[in-house]
Amino acid sequence: MIKARMLTSNLALNVALKALPQCGYCTALKFTEHKPIEKIRNIGISAHIDSGKTTLTERILFYTGRIAKMHEVKGKDNVGATMDSMELERQRGITIQSAATYTLWKDTNINIIDTPGHVDFTVEVERSLRVLDGAILVLCAVGGVQSQTLTVNRQMKRYNVPCLAFINKLDRLGANPYRVLSQMRSKMNHNAAFIQLPIGLEGDCKGIVDLISEKSVYFEGDYGTVIRYDEIPQNMRTESQERKQELIEHLSNVDETLGEIFLEERTPTEKDVRDALRRSCIKRTFTPVLVGTALKNKGIQPLLDAAIDYLPNPGEVENIALIEKPGDEAEKIILDPSRDGKQSFVGLAFKLEAGRFGQLTYLRCYQGVLRKGDSIYNARTNKRIRVARLVRLHSNNMEDVNEVYAGDIFALFGVDCASGDTFTSNPKDNLAMESIYIPDPVVSMAIKPNNPKDRDNFSKAIARFTKEDPTFHFYYDNDVKETLVSGMGELHLEIYAQRMEREYGCPVTLGKPKVAFRETLTGPCSFDYLHKKQSGGSGQYARIIGVIEPLPPQQNTLVEFLDETVGTNVPKQFIPGVEKGFREMAQRGMLSGHKLSGVRFRLQDGGHHIVDSSELAFQMAAHGAVKEVFQEGSWQILEPIMSVEVTAPEEFQGSVIGHLSKRHGIITGTDGAEGWFTVYAEVPLNDMFGYAGELRSSTQGKGEFTMEYSRYSPCLPDVQDQVVREYQESQGIELEKKKKKN
Repeated sequence: MIKARMLTSNLALNVALKALPQCGYCTALKFTEHKPIEKIRNIGISAHIDSGKTTLTERILFYTGRIAKMHEVKGKDNVGATMDSMELERQRGITIQSAATYTLWKDTNINIIDTPGHVDFTVEVERSLRVLDGAILVLCAVGGVQSQTLTVNRQMKRYNVPCLAFINKLDRLGANPYRVLSQMRSKMNHNAAFIQLPIGLEGDCKGIVDLISEKSVYFEGDYGTVIRYDEIPQNMRTESQERKQELIEHLSNVDETLGEIFLEERTPTEKDVRDALRRSCIKRTFTPVLVGTALKNKGIQPLLDAAIDYLPNPGEVENIALIEKPGDEAEKIILDPSRDGKQSFVGLAFKLEAGRFGQLTYLRCYQGVLRKGDSIYNARTNKRIRVARLVRLHSNNMEDVNEVYAGDIFALFGVDCASGDTFTSNPKDNLAMESIYIPDPVVSMAIKPNNPKDRDNFSKAIARFTKEDPTFHFYYDNDVKETLVSGMGELHLEIYAQRMEREYGCPVTLGKPKVAFRETLTGPCSFDYLHKKQSGGSGQYARIIGVIEPLPPQQNTLVEFLDETVGTNVPKQFIPGVEKGFREMAQRGMLSGHKLSGVRFRLQDGGHHIVDSSELAFQMAAHGAVKEVFQEGSWQILEPIMSVEVTAPEEFQGSVIGHLSKRHGIITGTDGAEGWFTVYAEVPLNDMFGYAGELRSSTQGKGEFTMEYSRYSPCLPDVQDQVVREYQESQGIELEKKKKKN
């Protein structure tokens, strides 16, 4: 009787839930179903800054019933977009951390990761693309292919991620999707063609034409929820025919089946075109181009359909793991993505985050099944971990699940690991997945808490941020007696400084960005140094003779030591002492306090005492010899030179080149197309600070630049004088302090 009542009540609950509108809770209930692999998509949304990634994600969540109300990135309601869960993101209107969510569209589970656009947070895009099967590349209809679009495109290529292109912001003044398509072909080398055309641009944006089904699509109702299909407008029929022919030609070049139909001059059916699109998109030989405007709610539902139709499911992507063999090359094996749960579990940790309940580790399951209560092993440390709680993520909200299968993205609590670690259910498998590419930091700044009492919180914040973000480095520099943080740019470090104050109540001060200067010799300088000390008992005696000389320019970042002694004047057991002494002195030059580089120490002869000589005596002799060369030799300071690429509208070309020249930049090349130009230059890093603000103000906010380390080069005499003077002043202050203490 009780069982019958329970069944009746469950049935009543299910009927009631089906009658409810699609809310987040109902969607979550549907997600507990174990879906076949064909009904799963893992996609990322990537683009240049301000192309509309987060707005697009917000619309996707609304149309799929995941959220009940849409909010804007820079909303007047002070709520902010769902995926921008951090307070700083809402204030600045930018995405800082990639955020994961999942939703349901036409009975298909879609895991979505919204990524940042700024080059400073490039590692967030890098690790997201590592675990995704497909991506939507968002382009602005006005800006087109910009500097960060090219970076994102390179990252997609690195991880072989198939993508759809979505040209957003058709409602903006100056929107030109046709120019964007030609840029995709010329700048990014994409074999791309429209599968949709816009009906009207700028303020006249009405809807889109679907070239495959040959229908026009209009988005009506308050939020574009009502989709109306109609005939193609009379004035667009010729263009639609031409663009469809162009689409078939581009597809025929890369798809054999459609190529045969094209050569036989048969008309391909709608199914032929769709199948060819899917095959070529998964192989990354063709990029379908869709159009719309996320802000005005047009073109989002067809984009979701295209993601399901053309992007691969986890079973169609080849994922490789390596079997470690001692002393042998690692063997590659292809992981089995089937969701029957018969295989052993393999997962990759791609992101760490400090949540409210301890460390949250984002994982992607590549093989097998993981259930609550199972044990898994970290392939790097061989530590065993018991899975106490499994969660799926919706921005900063979590929903508990009992099991995850191959192809799912999920998170675990309290797991001690690093970003890029592989987890397996069987430690004997010796499996490891390829890790994530991490770029090197380019800018360092001094950092210190405003209040010495906040040191504990400061340490906690630094420990957390360096663990979460592999591009954020922290170290104490003995040279300048300061704590330094390094990152991908000034904005990157500024954001972390603000997060320390907001999340840890620890206000900090960032110093002027530091440049890693180096000191080098301009010509060879010989030395003959005797170190002699006698104060009762055994003394110290060491004599060394040789030359310190500069290395060739291409080796100006190295420091070399050569032993050219013949005979026993300097016994061989004391040679390491000489080298150690030289390398110690090379850590801090006497001209500006920076490291020596581009110099070679040649030890040619010397002398020793049968009793008083020791390794320490020869170490001290090396110290004295380097000091002697500092007095007599001619020294210069080297500075890092950056390769800089600036893109801006043509009318600002003069002012951009003028500003780079003022910053001692050497222009190495320029190119331009359709109203935009790109300048390539080599500029000293010391002169690049504050350039972002200057470029924005001189180009009405339209200019962008990227820079990366190129080489070390001698700095200008006035810069050298300034660096030496600053160092001497700081040394003077230190001497004053010592005198006062004494």
